Amino acid sequence: MTGILGWIERSGNKLPDPVFLFFYLIIALIAVSIICAALGVSAFHPTTLDEATGAPLQIEAVSLLSAENIQRLWVEMPKTFTHFHPLGYVLVVMLGAGVAERSGFFAAGMASAVKSAPKSLLTPVVALVAMLGNHAADAGYVVLIPLAGILFAAAGRHPLAGIAAAFAGVSGGFSANVSPGQLDALLFGITEEAVAASALDPAWTANIAGNWYFISVMTFLFLPIIWYVTDKVIEPRLGPWTGGAMAGSENNDTPDPTEQDPAIAAKGLRHAGVAALFVVGLWFVMVFAPGTPLIDEAVCEGINDCSIHAQLAPLYRSLVGAFFLLFLLTGWAYGRATGAIKNHRDLVNMMAESMKDMGYYLVLAFAAAHFVAMFGWSNLGLISAVHGADAIQSTGLPLPLVLGLMVLFTGLLNLFVGSASAKWALLAPILVPMLMLLGISPEGATAAYRVGDSATNIITPLMVYFPLILVFAQRWQKDFGLGSLTAMMVPYSIWLLISGTLLIVLWFYLGIPLGPDAPVGYALPASGG
Repeated sequence: MTGILGWIERSGNKLPDPVFLFFYLIIALIAVSIICAALGVSAFHPTTLDEATGAPLQIEAVSLLSAENIQRLWVEMPKTFTHFHPLGYVLVVMLGAGVAERSGFFAAGMASAVKSAPKSLLTPVVALVAMLGNHAADAGYVVLIPLAGILFAAAGRHPLAGIAAAFAGVSGGFSANVSPGQLDALLFGITEEAVAASALDPAWTANIAGNWYFISVMTFLFLPIIWYVTDKVIEPRLGPWTGGAMAGSENNDTPDPTEQDPAIAAKGLRHAGVAALFVVGLWFVMVFAPGTPLIDEAVCEGINDCSIHAQLAPLYRSLVGAFFLLFLLTGWAYGRATGAIKNHRDLVNMMAESMKDMGYYLVLAFAAAHFVAMFGWSNLGLISAVHGADAIQSTGLPLPLVLGLMVLFTGLLNLFVGSASAKWALLAPILVPMLMLLGISPEGATAAYRVGDSATNIITPLMVYFPLILVFAQRWQKDFGLGSLTAMMVPYSIWLLISGTLLIVLWFYLGIPLGPDAPVGYALPASGG
């Protein structure tokens, strides 16, 4: 290919796999740490005082080839890997989500939602289900996108418009949802690791609901945008569809995971609904019944102005377990009702299979964990954050504009590095503490990152599902190429990026919490020895 798309594809393909990208960066980090240690690069710690002098503690760059760091690397290697915060969060949630996906619950739920949509509301229903379907991992791409093409064709509309709307929702609206899920567990785990490595606020812990309000608003902001772009921009350009309702199914040997007896699927969904109500009721009891474990009433003893969020901290931290149980029981109930799960061994096998799918993530996490940890050992992360914050302050840029620039930078980087976890593991060790020093909370940094990370997913050929979407489109239009798909998705990407950037900037100006106990602003803890 020629032009900007060709350059993006060629440049991106020259990058190594994200796992090796981290290893190469570790080698570069070692070299930089040696040079900075030799030059005496340093900064004053923003929150810690020198016990001897009472002045701010000076932190100096430390060589990663020092005897202490070499020993730490090899002795603590198992600890560095297993204590990487995102690892536990993601694996726990995916144990349950794997059952919900493999039992067919996710696919049936999405198919039922869009198949029952009135023709006049087909576009917004597809877009909404697509955004909510990002909890369903691969099912959103594999099930909903081709199904949207079929439904649009059956309604006499252009099937490529349906594919575009579903792709924009699943991938462009990847971070938008009405509830937290596995993506929140993944990103906030990395955020927590970055805060811990900086040592700026040892008491800060990740709250999986830290962007809940923000992503909920983002869902209903993106919905009319995808609706408008599909119906008023994309579909008129595609022209009227004259190929019939089933043209895309010809010569297609791929099984349709939604082809199931509607009565059996409906029965499974009813059973799954009962299981979901059980989990919600269980958490309700654990919060509101007397003496429950998810309310820390003792934390406010002796404190006059104590926030309710301090008492609810155990509830927020229990949400990882809540989503595990929700996905597990709903998937199990659906599978038992439909026959997909016949006994407990089937259930265990589905959980085991979901862990097999996490094999690549485990390898990536091993590399990312050591990169983040070694950044902390060298002190370069905090030193870079301090000097970076000073440089931004000296420019006089308003903080909301800083957040907006971060969104645009993330969106640009996303064209070349598709993995959300890989990018955030690269950026978080510097950006999170730097923004904390500027008065932006770790939750605010995470929210800004996820806006940029999702908006450009749909226009980069390096996104892992991009070739699959192209195959879905070519079932309906044989000459539909890579450039055609990218050009079709560019209007979505531009409007999602603009609206998401304006949203995070406005959110900061208004000072609205991003989630429960998750302010957008931040103040460092008082200095201490």
